[in-house]
Amino acid sequence: MVEHATADRLTGMSIADPAPGLPGFVHLYSGKVRDLYAPIGDDGRAREDQLLLVASDRISAFDFVLEPAIPDKGAVLTQLSLWWFEQLASIVPNHVLSTDVPAEVAGRAVLVRRLEMLPVECVARAYLTGGGLREYAADGHVSGIRLPEGLVDGSRFDQPIFTPSTKAPQGEHDEPMSYAAVEAAIGSGLAARARELTTAILARGNEIAAERGILIADTKVEFGVVDGELVLADEVLTPDSSRFWPADQWEPGHTQPSFDKEFVREWLLSPESGWDKASGEAPPPLPEDVVERTRAKYVEAYERLTGTTFAR
Repeated sequence: MVEHATADRLTGMSIADPAPGLPGFVHLYSGKVRDLYAPIGDDGRAREDQLLLVASDRISAFDFVLEPAIPDKGAVLTQLSLWWFEQLASIVPNHVLSTDVPAEVAGRAVLVRRLEMLPVECVARAYLTGGGLREYAADGHVSGIRLPEGLVDGSRFDQPIFTPSTKAPQGEHDEPMSYAAVEAAIGSGLAARARELTTAILARGNEIAAERGILIADTKVEFGVVDGELVLADEVLTPDSSRFWPADQWEPGHTQPSFDKEFVREWLLSPESGWDKASGEAPPPLPEDVVERTRAKYVEAYERLTGTTFAR
């Protein structure tokens, strides 16, 4: 996810040199996947109202940026997010200002409104899996929500649930938050609105995806605040921020096949990778076939959801 707040601390700085390869912009910050730039104003300083959000082909898992990158991943994430922003426009406004960006980053970058970001990871779950399943197995709760007994990997909830987490600094782990903790962090009004919008986005996403044979198990979204109202930011309902499952293969009780980076996580944890997650060491490079299959999964998700052929 994009650390807009980090970029916000860099406003008002004097600009001596534009970012290499991007005349008219200054580099502000690079996260695991995205790079942030600010347009240079007439006064030679970084503009405080806009950001250029560039999606790279980098892929991360278990808090590590992996090698090598996944070809076309940045373009898939950007184009799919733009498509979803349009589908969700009746639910929540978004931060996109323009897709008219420098040729060097065309197709994988957008010019967006700079926002004051919520210090909370807004997560919604329609199915029990991943980190939510691990929490449930420990004590029957997910982010403080008591769930029914007898649920298994892939169990579907009657309606999406809001399971927020902390927004940890890069290199550290997000931790589950109770709703009360979210209220304490951002106030009861914004907390209620964040819960409402996050679950509504997943519900609407699943309505649309179901028509294309895809189930969206869970998703993480980012919100910023403008005049006291929440604005959808960063990416939305992509293979990086969500779990996509083929609907015709859904079968509770085991790990589901997916169209997202869960495939990469599974390879890293397999004997084939030779990597010990508990070692603290960086994972090994991804084999060529894993890179190719990961790209194919991202592209397939894009094409099935949008109904259009992915063009580089």
